[in-house]
Amino acid sequence: MSSYSRYAEALGRVNAPVATLFDFLDDQSNLSAHMSKPSGMMLGSTMEIYMDADRTRRVGSKFGFSGRLLGVPLAVAEVVIARDPPISKRWETMTEPRLWVIGRYEMGFRLTPERDGTRLQVDISYDLPARGLPRALGLLFGGIYAHWCTRQMVSDARAHFAHPGLARAS
Repeated sequence: MSSYSRYAEALGRVNAPVATLFDFLDDQSNLSAHMSKPSGMMLGSTMEIYMDADRTRRVGSKFGFSGRLLGVPLAVAEVVIARDPPISKRWETMTEPRLWVIGRYEMGFRLTPERDGTRLQVDISYDLPARGLPRALGLLFGGIYAHWCTRQMVSDARAHFAHPGLARAS
């Protein structure tokens, strides 16, 4: 059980078999696509993802994001800590991230087969930033951001498999 002080999760049904969905989400660039697109939550900014050559498909894989928000550098380094194909995967920050509204965190997803698709649960356990303005912003907006991020991951997976032909592709 994690020792983080805050938690958010999102649930959704995805029109894909569990193994196909796991394969898609196992590549962090697919799971984190929302970070590379401008959005209101990111104040129009984007983050660039970097990852090991295996694209986060093993325990110990390292990856992260970097970018700028209103000219302020942002960065987070993460590592895959658990991977149980085709059911679940977890990762966590390696150091204190340079983010505005959340501090260290652990995230993951769990897949449950259903009759005509897969139930996807994405969750994050996190702490607020340690001090200063980011901590104050975290008190105000950390929960909003955490819920947005988990919902985006579910929404992006649902959108990717919205067309029946994609659900059968591997």
